[in-house]
Amino acid sequence: MDAKTGLVVPTGGGKHLDMGAPGRFAALKLVGHETNESIMLFEETVPVGTKSLFHLHRDSDEVAWVLAGEITFKIGDEVTVGGPGTCAFFPRNVPHAWKSTGRETGRVLFMYTPAAAGGYVEELLNHRPINDDERNQLRDRYHWEVVGPNPL
Repeated sequence: MDAKTGLVVPTGGGKHLDMGAPGRFAALKLVGHETNESIMLFEETVPVGTKSLFHLHRDSDEVAWVLAGEITFKIGDEVTVGGPGTCAFFPRNVPHAWKSTGRETGRVLFMYTPAAAGGYVEELLNHRPINDDERNQLRDRYHWEVVGPNPL
């Protein structure tokens, strides 16, 4: 199976990667080259207190679906807390951030469409360890813009 005929990723499948912090892992389920660059999908395990930067994507929309735990989202000026089943949409060019705020480790399924911004995640995870200059070059390449520290 391939991008033209379809693709099935079985339970537990995908490329599993260490996110560089204790207990934080990602499983890349679908990446751009597998989907004709239409989507990138990965599941992330996020211990309590784990958070993203306050950032935006210039070329991709992002979706986050909470599978476990409690995640607080900031999209523009709005803050929402969600548990399992909560789905958040981050349009391109809109600053957003998230933080695992529950009492148990969270799991979130993230999707980028088109897959452009997901290339940053894929390269970042495949090239650990990475220094700040390399990380900034990746952000520039994939049109990620850090707006500031996470306000959550």
